This record gives sequence, structure tokens and C-alpha cells, in this order.
Amino acid sequence: MTVDLAPLWLTARLATVTTLILLAVGVPLAGWIAHSRSRFKPVFETLIAMPLVLPPSVLGFYLLMALSPARSLGAWLHARLGVDLVFSFPGLVAGSVLFSLPFMVQPLQAALTNLPDSLREAAYTLGKSRPAAFWQVELPCVRPALVAGTVMAFAHTVGEFGLVLMLGGNIPGVTRVASIAIYNEVEALNYGAAHLYAAILCSFSFAVVLAVHLLRRRTEGGA
Repeated sequence: MTVDLAPLWLTARLATVTTLILLAVGVPLAGWIAHSRSRFKPVFETLIAMPLVLPPSVLGFYLLMALSPARSLGAWLHARLGVDLVFSFPGLVAGSVLFSLPFMVQPLQAALTNLPDSLREAAYTLGKSRPAAFWQVELPCVRPALVAGTVMAFAHTVGEFGLVLMLGGNIPGVTRVASIAIYNEVEALNYGAAHLYAAILCSFSFAVVLAVHLLRRRTEGGA
């Protein structure tokens, strides 16, 4: 039995792009939250953590409403930037970044918070600026947390279903990721194809998680 590989490649592409964006956004955000003394810090922490407790379909619904061309934000994006995020791959990326954000930010934030203040103070004494101290001194000290956040964000994106279905629909080659393909095959009572999709996805996820865990173990051993 053969299956269409397009949903698998689309899933890998979505997870990769989402993880790269989360590395660019989540790492500095985790650093800011870890060191911030703002009285609004609990509000930001709560907003970032919301996807952990919200049903994916709820977040997908509100993103669908906000980004629809019939709404002000969606109409502005279409008119000004020529971007349509609803039922498109870029829309899936935007939703996945928001949905997986806490999986990148929280491990890093916890690790950065546990670093001794003397580490940053020593960096400042040596003439490093705050950004330089963060990127050159603090971040290398929390490499295991960075690896953990990366794999958690990647794996979480691979397993998305409700948000993808709500925001992206089920468009072959565009938004039909592996989880949606499995659902389609089950609905069609094609359990053989569903099993094959699921087995490939399980094997792929296991290989990725195992590789990252081995890398983290090697990093910790060399630290």
C-alpha cells in the first residue's frame, strides 16, 4: 500500500519553519521575561502560557476570525501587504508559532532565571553590553534548555490538529498536514492508509526526539 507523501513533507516543512521562527522570537523573549521587573510581567507570562490550556480549536477559531479578509486585520493585510493568512501555509505558520510559543519560551525562561546574577555582573564588568552578555555568556550556559525547547516546539507543531483544521482547512498540498491526512483516511474507513501515515509519523517523531536527546546528552557531558 502506498500513501501520498505530500502531507508528510508539508508537516516537516511546517514544523521546521515554525521552529526557526520560534528560535528567532522565543529566545530573546525568554531572556526579556527572565530578567524583567515590570509589574506587567505576570500578564505577559499568562498570555504566552495560554496555548497550554486553551483547546487548539479555540485559538484557531479566534485566529480565523481575526485574519479573515472580512475583518479589519485580515482586510488590512490583504490590502497593504497582499497577504492572505486564512487557508494558506503562511497562516498555518503564524498559528503554529503562537500555539507552540510556550514550549520554546518556558524552558529557556526557567533556565535563565536560575542562572546566578554574578554571571551577568561579571560579564558587565568585562565590558559586555546587556545584549552581548545574553547572547555570548548566558545563552551558552543554558544550551540544554535551548535544545529542549527546540525539540518540544518542533514535536508540538508536528502533532497539531485542531488549530490546523480550523485555520488552514484541508487543502491538498497547501494545508493538509499529516494529522489531517490521518483524519481523512479514518473518515473514509481506509484504516490501512491511516495506519501507514500514523506509523511513519510516529517513527519520524521518535527519530527526531531521540536525536535531540542524544545531542543534549552530549552537550551536557561536554559542559
